[in-house]
Amino acid sequence: MSSLRTHPEPVLVLLLLIQTQLVVVHSLLASGTFMNHTAVLVVPCVPDHASALLQLKRSFVTTNESITAFRSWRAGTDCCGWEGIRCLGGKGRVTSLDLSHRRLRSRALNPSLFNLTSLEHLNLAYNDFGGSQLPSTGFERLLKLTHLNLSTCNFDGQLPTSIRELTNLVSLDLSTGFKIVEALHAGFNVTIASHNDSSQLVEPNFQTLIAKLGNLREIKLGLVDLSGNGVQWCDALAKSTPKIRLLSLPYCKLTGPICTSLSSLHSLVTIDLEHNHLSGPIPDFLTNFSSLRVLQLQRNKLEGWVSPAIFLHKKLVTINLYHNLELSGNLPNFSTSNSFENLVVGRTNFFGTIPSSISNLKSLKRLGLSAYGFSGELPSSIGKLKSLNSIEISGTGLVGSIPLWVANLTSLKNLQFSDCGLSGPIPSFIGDLTKLETLFLCNCSFSGKIPSHISNLTQLQILSLYENKLFGIVELTSLRKLPHLYLYDISYNYLVVVSGGNSSFVSFPKIEILGLAGCKISEFPSFLRYQYNIKSLDLSDNQIHGAIPKWTWENWDEILFLELANNRFTNIGYAPLLPLSIEVLNLRNNMFQGPIPIPRGSASALIYDGNKFSSIPSNFTSHLSAVTLLTVSRNNFSGNIPSSFCGPTSIQLLDMSYNNLNGSLPACLMENANGMVSVNLKDNELHGKFPDSFTEGCSFEALDLSDNWIEGQLPRSLVACKNMQILDVGNNLISDSFPCWISSLHRLEVLVLKSNKLFGHVAQSLGEEKPSGCAFPSVRIVDVSSNNFSGPLPQDWWFKKLKSMILRDSNTSLVMDYGVPQGGTSYMYTTAITYKGHDTAFAKILRTLVFIDVSNNAFSGDIPEAIGELVLLHGLNMSHNFLNGTIPSQVGHLNQLEALDISSNEFSGVIPHEIASLDFLTMLNLSYNKLEGKIPESPHFLTFSDNSFLGNDGLCGSPLSKECNNATIPNVAQHTSEDNYVDIMLFLFTGLGFGLGFAVVIVVTWVLPCRK
Repeated sequence: MSSLRTHPEPVLVLLLLIQTQLVVVHSLLASGTFMNHTAVLVVPCVPDHASALLQLKRSFVTTNESITAFRSWRAGTDCCGWEGIRCLGGKGRVTSLDLSHRRLRSRALNPSLFNLTSLEHLNLAYNDFGGSQLPSTGFERLLKLTHLNLSTCNFDGQLPTSIRELTNLVSLDLSTGFKIVEALHAGFNVTIASHNDSSQLVEPNFQTLIAKLGNLREIKLGLVDLSGNGVQWCDALAKSTPKIRLLSLPYCKLTGPICTSLSSLHSLVTIDLEHNHLSGPIPDFLTNFSSLRVLQLQRNKLEGWVSPAIFLHKKLVTINLYHNLELSGNLPNFSTSNSFENLVVGRTNFFGTIPSSISNLKSLKRLGLSAYGFSGELPSSIGKLKSLNSIEISGTGLVGSIPLWVANLTSLKNLQFSDCGLSGPIPSFIGDLTKLETLFLCNCSFSGKIPSHISNLTQLQILSLYENKLFGIVELTSLRKLPHLYLYDISYNYLVVVSGGNSSFVSFPKIEILGLAGCKISEFPSFLRYQYNIKSLDLSDNQIHGAIPKWTWENWDEILFLELANNRFTNIGYAPLLPLSIEVLNLRNNMFQGPIPIPRGSASALIYDGNKFSSIPSNFTSHLSAVTLLTVSRNNFSGNIPSSFCGPTSIQLLDMSYNNLNGSLPACLMENANGMVSVNLKDNELHGKFPDSFTEGCSFEALDLSDNWIEGQLPRSLVACKNMQILDVGNNLISDSFPCWISSLHRLEVLVLKSNKLFGHVAQSLGEEKPSGCAFPSVRIVDVSSNNFSGPLPQDWWFKKLKSMILRDSNTSLVMDYGVPQGGTSYMYTTAITYKGHDTAFAKILRTLVFIDVSNNAFSGDIPEAIGELVLLHGLNMSHNFLNGTIPSQVGHLNQLEALDISSNEFSGVIPHEIASLDFLTMLNLSYNKLEGKIPESPHFLTFSDNSFLGNDGLCGSPLSKECNNATIPNVAQHTSEDNYVDIMLFLFTGLGFGLGFAVVIVVTWVLPCRK
């Protein structure tokens, strides 16, 4: 202390210098926390690390971007001062490397990177490594890594096992960024998921990948293929990553339910499992995750009731359940304590009214209520949500016009009213919402002209007005006023689209998705010649004629969907091999001739029905490596079926029906070596025997060989096709006994054996089997008509085993179809039966259609009483046999019956009065039997003509001209109903087996007892 007093000045100067040094050091340390700033250096960068970084630099292609990124990376300078580098710890060793978002390009990740063994942070996100694989070794040397980010780097192939050794990882990001664009039109969805590359990482053993990564707080694996992991992925997460806070696995092909073991991960803040194949309910335990802020489960297959409690979670900021079609629920009353910014339940089964309390969600930015079940009036309180920038509303029960309060939402960037009951003109105030980027007003009843004030929306990127009642002339030149537009769809209104003069098309917006279906267009739109970014184009249902312009095939090398169906095109305009890759090419119902066109690149669905194509290029299979669906029905093909279909193709659905193909059925096609799911060869000239060449593991779901000349026995090897749902071999020359052995195909729903040479006592054939050995529990349609069967009908036990005719399975879809995996479309299975007295082609099989036809055989004996238990039956035809006895009153229990034909038999006794109570019965034929007594009196029976009762000499009463005497007449109570006669529509759609939502058609021809 005394020295301080004696010599104060030097001491004070020394203290001041020390304090200054400390301030400088503190300042440098602080600047070192920012990854793009120069870090504080205690010692210079070690030479080995500088050398490794310079080697890494040389591995990148020299571009303007790389020159900028590596401007500071110069030999002889301190690498710890280079941009993107940090050296912490005072030893001159690189601890952080960040080259993210530099748009660098390289052929592969250079192994010199792995010499930086002190790395704790590595971020190479959003650069391009050319589809190369990650090095199989090297990562195991980076044991200090806590943060690894290789997002959207265009890596391909399996993840290296060395990543599993990075036990200090806190954050792992191997995801690939993507953008979803959904165009809804023509009755189907076109969903385009785009990202910067076509490569994809794969991890077949997710459980092993994360087994040692117990310190993980964040895992992002978007677009990494995890499909090989089954349902184990969920339990693996719960077991191995107890500290996880951010879970992001979108587009990973995950399956199975959200497991209960996930309930142990209480620290979860973000759950993103969108765009997978998850099933089952949304677990209630999610409401107990007190830290949960983001829940994204959109585009899965989740089902069941959603607990309202999840919507009352205090911290939840985002909940997105979009496009889980089997999820149901309703919205609760919201309180001011809710924190929602994004609330989306569109494309679900949510229902009820939209609560006015939704205005309590003051922070709400996105409101997605596009579920069909919403009804009532839209609450005006939504207009108070000034922060809203996106609103999506649907509901066929919603009424009125576009509400005025929409004008208050001046921050809106996205406005959608779709699939709703709203009507009236598009209001002018829409033009004042100048921040709008998306305007969807689709599939409602909006009318009037497209208002000109939409051109004020200069920020608009998506404009979709399809399927309304809009009318007038639309000039395509008007699109120049919307420079940012990339999706434009005005399909299926009452509009006439014209080019609008010879204005320059150079200033047009760069359109990616264009829908002009049903717009009365007569020429291929010329402005498209200068549109090079087209990904989806729909010009269906117009009157365009002539050739497809050659530039169509040459300009659009990135096109995914091209829909030109239902026009008058006559020429492809290019050689058979088209110079492009595509997902779906639809040329249905035109006038094309010659060979079918084949994309030189890949394709998922090729649809050529209803043309005049006559040949297939000889080397076509070499270009079908990715084709799932090929349908060429109703063309002019002849000759043998090309054996190359048996070669190395990926075709799962092959439809060559309604052509002139001849020769025998290729045995190799039935061998099913390539995993084919459906073959339709209906109505050709095929002959010879049915090949007995089905092999173990057969994957057929549907096989239609009807209307050919196939003979011999049904092949016993068919029992290998355990997934078979539809078997139609009707109208051939097959000679065999009743195939009881087919009952081993437990998924069989449609069995059509009509018009063959089948013979024998069916009941006797069944009797030779154990009752459980000839049961068809899943069958809904059975047609064995026009054969040579004889003897009594099957016994009661057989009918009682037809479970799908007794109980409806709510877990099955309404339509029998098969989804094309990459094409975003569905192939509709078909069949043809005699329904209500007419040959009817069902181009879409609804599972509500339940039908039995045993007509035109030689069956005898009674109708089994158990027939009355088949309460789902729509059609029953037992005509033209030798059946006798009385009509069982149990037929009156079939209250869904629409068609009953037991004509031309030997039935006696009275008509049971219970039949008069069948309100849905629209076709009745009891003619040419031995029935007697008075025809039952009911309002419903009065709708039938006398043709229904002719040839029964003992019958009397209306509608017959023969009056009844005072003889004893059964007491038939007049049946009354509050409802008038109703006929259940069976929704018979056209589409020739490939349903894209086109016009409703019933193909009908009168029944004629002849073959072609």
